[in-house]
Amino acid sequence: MRVHVGENARMALETIREHKMRSFLTVLGVVIAVTTIIAVASILVGLDRDAREFLNDFGPNTLWVFKFNPGIHTGRLTAEERARKPLTLEDALAIREQCPAVRAVTADVFPRVAGDFRPPLISARYRNKEVFNLDHAGTLPAAQEVYTQRMLRGRFFTEAEDLHRSDVVVIGYDLYEALFPNENPIGKSILVGGVSYEVIGVLERHKGQFFKDDSADKQAQVPYRTYRKHNPGDDEHFIGVLTYPGQKAAAEDEVRAVLRRRRNVPQDKPDNFGVSSAEQVATEFRQITGSLALLIAVISSIGLLVGGVGVMNIMLMSVTQRTREIGVRKAIGARRRDVTWQFLTEAMTLTGVGGVIGVLLGCAISLLINALLPKLPSAVPVWAVVVGVVLSMSVGLFFGMYPAMKAARLDPVEALRYE
Repeated sequence: MRVHVGENARMALETIREHKMRSFLTVLGVVIAVTTIIAVASILVGLDRDAREFLNDFGPNTLWVFKFNPGIHTGRLTAEERARKPLTLEDALAIREQCPAVRAVTADVFPRVAGDFRPPLISARYRNKEVFNLDHAGTLPAAQEVYTQRMLRGRFFTEAEDLHRSDVVVIGYDLYEALFPNENPIGKSILVGGVSYEVIGVLERHKGQFFKDDSADKQAQVPYRTYRKHNPGDDEHFIGVLTYPGQKAAAEDEVRAVLRRRRNVPQDKPDNFGVSSAEQVATEFRQITGSLALLIAVISSIGLLVGGVGVMNIMLMSVTQRTREIGVRKAIGARRRDVTWQFLTEAMTLTGVGGVIGVLLGCAISLLINALLPKLPSAVPVWAVVVGVVLSMSVGLFFGMYPAMKAARLDPVEALRYE
């Protein structure tokens, strides 16, 4: 059986070599479908890996609390969400004091969010260099522990600097590279929003390139009370909660209970705030990419169907052209299953070659994306290559069945008489 399959495959490859253009046009639909599967799978896998790397920076035990859901927004905020009052520093302190499952709490303060997103309008200047669209906020010293922020240079600010409203700042990696490309920034003074701050630390670059927003590494964090000193009108708060290991679910329940009580939410009404985590955001992201993958799979199936119809058509033509050959084979002892496998192997080889071409084109597209769009992650997974080749050969098996059975049922006497 193994010898027959190998011989049939060699005959199929010889047929493909003799009719290159016809064979290529026959499986063009399969090539396009497999190329699409490989390219899309590489992008989705790259995005998922990028998202996990970025979100893992925040740690597995961190909760995010905001006046509306801090996860992925797939639509506009409702009027009720836009009208919600901001959280407060007192809310953060109450969570720290009243929630036994909570290890540490921080609060970020920044300008009031007027719509769905917060527009970054702050700039930073050092000598003749200036960076726009800065993420500028005041935060508590506990932010370093809550968000697992790692220092590249210098240190984070202390409780004493927060209490004394010291004009010190910790900057992100991109801001450091833009303002201090060839010098040590520690001890230097920069203008952030027109206020002079002394740089005391530089944060490491966030992992992930595509998933993070542009301001993730263009940030200037100052002590909470320092920020309120210079921006007394800004009262929007984002609360970060670090829970004890294994107690995140309990901590989330405790946080909800505290905030519902402080925000006077009736028992029969939903929360007027949002609680999320890196894990929940990653789940939401996978749901979105899963829906996209399903859509692409449906579209790709159309290409496979077109390719399958082309294969059936060419195989039926092949049966007609090789009727005498089939008659000779059956006359010298070939069985029905031998003829069936001959044509099935030829069909599967034809679509398999199309699948391999599609895989190569998909890998080439992935490499091209990495070269031209380095911020868009792309990595070809092994399972996508296997699925692409198996699907293409399955198309040949399915659509080659009817022509193969038709060839196997030919009467050898009538086949030998065929002109």
